[in-house]
Amino acid sequence: MTLPSTTATARLLQVRSIYAEPAALDSERGRQVLARFPDAEIVEVPSHWQIPELHGNAGNVDRWVRVKTETLVLGVKKSLSARPNGRSSDFIAPSTSNGCAMACAYCYVPRRKGYANPITVFTNIDKITKYLRGHVSRQGVKPEPDQVDPHAWVYDIGENSDCSVDALVSDNVADLVATFRELPAAKASFATKFVNRDLLGYDPQGRTRIRFSLMPENDSKLLDIRTSSIGERIAAIDDFVEAGYEVHLNFSPVVLRDGWERDWAQLLTRLDDELGDAFKQQAATEIIMLTHNRDLHEVNLGWHPKAEDVLWRPELQQAKRSQSGMWNVRYRNDRKREGVQVLQDLIATHAPWLRVRYAF
Repeated sequence: MTLPSTTATARLLQVRSIYAEPAALDSERGRQVLARFPDAEIVEVPSHWQIPELHGNAGNVDRWVRVKTETLVLGVKKSLSARPNGRSSDFIAPSTSNGCAMACAYCYVPRRKGYANPITVFTNIDKITKYLRGHVSRQGVKPEPDQVDPHAWVYDIGENSDCSVDALVSDNVADLVATFRELPAAKASFATKFVNRDLLGYDPQGRTRIRFSLMPENDSKLLDIRTSSIGERIAAIDDFVEAGYEVHLNFSPVVLRDGWERDWAQLLTRLDDELGDAFKQQAATEIIMLTHNRDLHEVNLGWHPKAEDVLWRPELQQAKRSQSGMWNVRYRNDRKREGVQVLQDLIATHAPWLRVRYAF
């Protein structure tokens, strides 16, 4: 069992309560989590999705950050599947966790979970990694290059969480990195807003791609609550390249507001000035324009209303049904196209070495 940084853990987590399915408690990974938080109260629950004190409890809006800080959930992942993706990855891997200790104001995960979104750890990691090895084997060799990767099948292992934070709670992320290290036809991938330097010792050997999420500091200070600063993220990039990770960037979300073009130009210039050639030679980025949601808008008004001054812009946005069937709001097609083009032009001017993998 690896031990995470005490300082990093204390910054985000002071766990008082752990809600747990009996099968999760009775697992090696569950016992590992309990050992990391020995003073927490254990509350047995029939399902990680059925916790009335957390899910659907509107009173938790006032305790939004406190719940993330003081609560964990342990569950067992029942259904294992790798969904086709085609944007950030070829496939979305079965989740080994859900939720986050950070509190980004635009995060989509709480839309599904109600009024609380603490970390849920899935403890049956052995079954998940076995499934992934089998899935990769069934794919065979990637037949031709695509925008995701020229050679490897890429699996997103952090769709509903931030793996850098998950690694503070359990060894699930370490096990995933070790699994993909042994799979020459595949890579793991995840986006992160948290610098966890413990991951530098995982020895990925080029088989894990980290996508550091970046945005201008003015946006991050308002929207990226409890994350690592933009400066910390930039300072970590070269170190992760040296440690054997493939490192990409994730410009997400791009928020259209007064002065956004100037601030993105400054960020891109900083990247050009501060990052080394080893990173630049393998660098690529995604551009993801802001998607918001009316229910999340209402939640944010209860705990962080200033964020909604830039996130909720009805005069610029339109409703659109997501792939999961939810009604979200995105920038109008004309404004979105214009914003993507402006940012691509800024990249060409200030960071011409940075390849844009896709824009959405």
